[in-house]
Amino acid sequence: MTSKIEHIGIAVSDLASAEKIYADILGVEPYKREKVEHQGVITSFFKTANVKIELLEGLNDQSSISSFIKKQGEGVHHIAFLVDDIHKEINRLKKLNFNIINEKPVEGADNKIICFIHPKSTKKVLIELCQNKK
Repeated sequence: MTSKIEHIGIAVSDLASAEKIYADILGVEPYKREKVEHQGVITSFFKTANVKIELLEGLNDQSSISSFIKKQGEGVHHIAFLVDDIHKEINRLKKLNFNIINEKPVEGADNKIICFIHPKSTKKVLIELCQNKK
């Protein structure tokens, strides 16, 4: 079961300008920038009292974030939920007929392992499950 919303992912085409906007809104600077080569993204994280905000920019035109922006424009890309045991959650959700995009978790940003639930299973919302690396 999920324990909380870990972060909200927002797709942006210009990370630097988006960081400025969110720094102004939130009143804090991002605490981390991280390139995740195998996912084709560079991320920037902000901490708030209750949830993190993750800005994502594609590293190239073929990245999933770049494709998302071409189709839908900039904006909310996914909601991530923190789980204690990602493998157990994948199995539980598969039994409930959710379409898991990557059934074997992969390394994500911010010291997490992650997987995604396909938006066709969740009323068009991309859901990320994430677990802290041990």
